[in-house]
Amino acid sequence: MGQPRAGLTSVVVVAADSGPLLADCVACALASTAAVELILVDNASADGQPQAVAARHAGDHRLRLIENGANLGFGPACNRGSRVAAGDALLFLNPDALIASDTIARLRAVLAADPRCGLVGACVREADGRIARAVRRRDPMLRRALATATGLSRWESRWPALAGVEQAPPAVAVDVEDVEAVSGACLLLPRDLFERLGGFDEGYFLHCEDLDLCRRVRDAGCRVVLAATVDIAHAQGSSSRHRPLFVARHKHRGMWRYFVTFDPAARNPLLRMLVWLGIWGHFALRAPLLWWRTRRA
Repeated sequence: MGQPRAGLTSVVVVAADSGPLLADCVACALASTAAVELILVDNASADGQPQAVAARHAGDHRLRLIENGANLGFGPACNRGSRVAAGDALLFLNPDALIASDTIARLRAVLAADPRCGLVGACVREADGRIARAVRRRDPMLRRALATATGLSRWESRWPALAGVEQAPPAVAVDVEDVEAVSGACLLLPRDLFERLGGFDEGYFLHCEDLDLCRRVRDAGCRVVLAATVDIAHAQGSSSRHRPLFVARHKHRGMWRYFVTFDPAARNPLLRMLVWLGIWGHFALRAPLLWWRTRRA
């Protein structure tokens, strides 16, 4: 990376057979009122969409296509895109996420309002307008994961010890909320902080790398915040819909990596073994159905 250009946001979008929504994602980002460049990283897509998008914007010097010879995974591809970025801020955007023309400017304003702010997320909405579950998250420690999985987290307002991974919105709405983790569909960071952290942990192939990054941002003494009034539309799973077994396997791998990296419970050999059995037992139970879906897709 060279000297960052002040005021420029480098939007990094990773495509992996992401389908026609990729074109809309790129068009929305390039229509931003803030100064942007867009780095499109193709993880060996077979659908030809990244090349079609690049051809469509061939006259726009702000778009650069990086073609990987294989699917490197989400985090490694993001890191590769960030290495050629010129902006002083990095926006990692899912290929099925659609932003408004003022989204980046509003997110940058939140980032600039407090020098302690290290990562800003947006209020991600599903196709039907509902707020996505992952918008406000706590670190998925074992106790919280169990409370969520068993449904006990519904009682957390009465018994805080039963708090789960998902965090309820505040009783009084605010524009900016401090959270432990935000949705990985839209992440804005200062470039210098991302570099200091070493980027995404490339030990994750897909899933949980966003939780890992949010945790390391906070461990570095910075805030992770949700810009609660900045909405983006997310047609979740466009890249993964046709290969559910592949995605599920890497999601479970990511869960295990996060557990052994951050959860103190992993230091207990018995709990470590039980969690490993729980994660991969859950995958084994789901695998036949996911295999069938993969064959149909």
